[in-house]
Amino acid sequence: MRSRWLMSVLVVVLATVVGVEMSAQQQGERGGAARGGGGRGGRGGFNLPPLLMQTDAFPDGGIVPQKYAGRGGVQPGFKFTGAPEGTVSYAIIFHDIDVALQGNTGDVLHWIAWNIPAAAGGIPEGKLPEGSVQGANITGQNVYFGPGAPNGPRYHHYVFELYALNSNLDLPATAGRDDLLKAMAGKITAKSAYVGRYRNETPPAQ
Repeated sequence: MRSRWLMSVLVVVLATVVGVEMSAQQQGERGGAARGGGGRGGRGGFNLPPLLMQTDAFPDGGIVPQKYAGRGGVQPGFKFTGAPEGTVSYAIIFHDIDVALQGNTGDVLHWIAWNIPAAAGGIPEGKLPEGSVQGANITGQNVYFGPGAPNGPRYHHYVFELYALNSNLDLPATAGRDDLLKAMAGKITAKSAYVGRYRNETPPAQ
């Protein structure tokens, strides 16, 4: 009688141990799948290529020097790295996000450029690689227009948005931001951004 009771207890203990191990294994597999989904190469998730844009002109999030500000400002140079395979060209949208125009969500477009060759690996200071196209900024001119926030209590935030594309864009130089966004749809392989802050430090005239 005692041996039967011991055998029954042993069977229950073994069944419990096996059940716990199987449950832990299943949870681990589910956790691994969830973690894999959000990373590079994960199934069922999204992929975030490590596209970077970097410059020696000013730190990301830092103050934009006067050299790169205003209508006569110099276009900063940038280095692009980490673009995914298949990237053919880049496009840049540079805008002041601290402004809302005419009661709408539109802000101040300072500069747009596209068809920047991927092989160039970036843009030199003051110019664009051969083959690049500059579009019309808020003034209607096809040039770089540097930050110009007035003297005041706060800095404006100026964002360089970098888009890696799987093709060149068939756009005329008269194209604006809306045209560029439409042309890029379905062609973007990665995106990055770089931020500069600026306000005019010249005291207002008395």
